[in-house]
Amino acid sequence: MTLKQREQAFVQLGLFINRHFANQWLPKEERFHNDLQKLTEIAYAYNGWFTPESITRALNGISLMLDEKSLNEFTKTIKEPANPKTVAVIMAGNIPAVGFHDLMCVLLSGHNVLIKVSSDDPALIPFLTGMVIYYEQAFAPKINFSEGKLINFDAVIATGSDNTAKHFEYYFGKYPNIIRKNRSSIAVLSGKESKEELAELGKDIFYYYGLGCRNVGKVYVPEGYKFDGLFEAIYDFKYVLDNKKYNNNYEYNRAIYLLDLIPFLDNNFLMIKDSEALHAPTSVLFHESYTNQEQLVEKITPLLPNIQCIVSNFEIKGIQTVALGQSQEPTIFDFADNVNTLDFLNSI
Repeated sequence: MTLKQREQAFVQLGLFINRHFANQWLPKEERFHNDLQKLTEIAYAYNGWFTPESITRALNGISLMLDEKSLNEFTKTIKEPANPKTVAVIMAGNIPAVGFHDLMCVLLSGHNVLIKVSSDDPALIPFLTGMVIYYEQAFAPKINFSEGKLINFDAVIATGSDNTAKHFEYYFGKYPNIIRKNRSSIAVLSGKESKEELAELGKDIFYYYGLGCRNVGKVYVPEGYKFDGLFEAIYDFKYVLDNKKYNNNYEYNRAIYLLDLIPFLDNNFLMIKDSEALHAPTSVLFHESYTNQEQLVEKITPLLPNIQCIVSNFEIKGIQTVALGQSQEPTIFDFADNVNTLDFLNSI
């Protein structure tokens, strides 16, 4: 199977996803579309975080990655392996199909994949791999799933929390590996943002209910910043409270802060709390103030190894940012933890 054949299977998957949500189903693929609709319902019933809207958003994001032009550019660095290895991919389950990028990289690189899906997301990845095999039968022997102990593999890509990363390092340290830990994203505001720009920040905060590493959990603001404008701008995201799991987190964290007499701001669906910490709990946005850009850079720089994405609408010297509202729209070239997965796969 050539690289072009592998690439085309993923292009076809992207087109299938586009057709699915555009209701432009091909008769020969109708059973797959019906399966995906049922799967979406089952996934939500099984995991209350995986709302149909979240699954749709995640799959549409995947389809954007699978644009043919982007894939052509992405695969230019791939070196065809003389002896394909088996790469175990241990996936997280915080947002729908979050392990897809790793899976895609392994298969495009010409290696074999042994997939360990998350118990929180057991069905979406098998469906997507099934579609890849449908478009290119030669993938069938190159894709396997493990339900028990991982055996017979040559390298590992594992994503989890800081705690699970310690276990991963213990068990898989002797293999070539990428082991990812907790990361989160931040926003930097100048205080001059319009209501429309602050509404865009709401996407960074609330999409996937704040559970992804690309979700903004902390915002840096100029000294004396008033949050009234932000609260007003994000009001349309109050729908998050309709999700029982989010609402439970909100009520729990609010009760803790009230009992401990911890000061916070509240708009009845998001709490904003002053904190130097980076990782905020669900339903909470941490904030920290800065007096000038030099101090801002001084505060952010030590945290960069734990930051996935920085959103801002103004330039910060020496710091790479994306625009407000763009954190949940990664391109195919946005590698988790900024570790180039293709370079790793070329090296094994």
